[in-house]
Amino acid sequence: MSNNSILIVGSIAIDTVETPFEKQSNVLGGSTTYSLVASGKSLDISVVGIVGEDFPAEARALYNSYANDLSDLKTGDGNTFRWGGKYHANWDDRDTLFTELGVFMDFNPVLSESNKNRSHILLANIHPELQYSVISQNQNSDAVIVVDTMNLWIETTLQSLEKVLLSSNILLINESESFQLTNENNIKSAAESLLKMGPETVVIKKGSKGAELFSLKEHIEVGAYPVKNVVDPTGAGDVFAGAFTASIAGKESNEIALLQASASASISIESFGVERLQNATGQEINDRVNFLRSTLKS
Repeated sequence: MSNNSILIVGSIAIDTVETPFEKQSNVLGGSTTYSLVASGKSLDISVVGIVGEDFPAEARALYNSYANDLSDLKTGDGNTFRWGGKYHANWDDRDTLFTELGVFMDFNPVLSESNKNRSHILLANIHPELQYSVISQNQNSDAVIVVDTMNLWIETTLQSLEKVLLSSNILLINESESFQLTNENNIKSAAESLLKMGPETVVIKKGSKGAELFSLKEHIEVGAYPVKNVVDPTGAGDVFAGAFTASIAGKESNEIALLQASASASISIESFGVERLQNATGQEINDRVNFLRSTLKS
């Protein structure tokens, strides 16, 4: 087992995205895709997921270039999961135009022997029962389990989500979802309630206001990088999750992980899909990390 290896499980999708200014079709998306690219190429990364027979060759090439182990990436009979969304003028609200699950409808993650022993598991945003299935197959009792979730699962599968949280180490959640899950109306109270649900660390993302990390030992607050030209916010939370997990797996502190995650997310929203993130240089990310360092409070 590698000292710092990450298993990512989530959705792999082909998106159609409409913004107030532009529309793009056939954009490679899904929570796994964004998390994978954000994890960079510095770590040993495995993916468990499913795509369809229509999955483009260039998309597969991207997966090959970022992941070390794709033995649990299956190709099903049918089409890849497709999602369409339209953003409102405020960029915070969006409407789902269509969801075609395709082969994702029958997705049942089955881990190969090597993937049962990863040091870090990122349960990106998918149905909690699928997340729990991966937790149940994990054989490394020291694995750090990072969970991302969304309002849909809080509304529809709360018991399953609570089961996942009990078995997790780090929860990533946005501000409105933290209030929804805890019935609290301020961040500090919400974080205290979430820490009682299982995770030792909770990160609450506040969009254009930054993010806050809570544990029993520390509270860290970081601002947001001022992005002048937002192109497509899709996947920003998944990028945050991937970069955060990669930093933790690379033995970085929570503070550095928070800075790296925030910087990476700010870059990802400057293009459709993962293009901007793929082309970002280490210097660009470092420059944003240094800017964000000036916004830290603890």
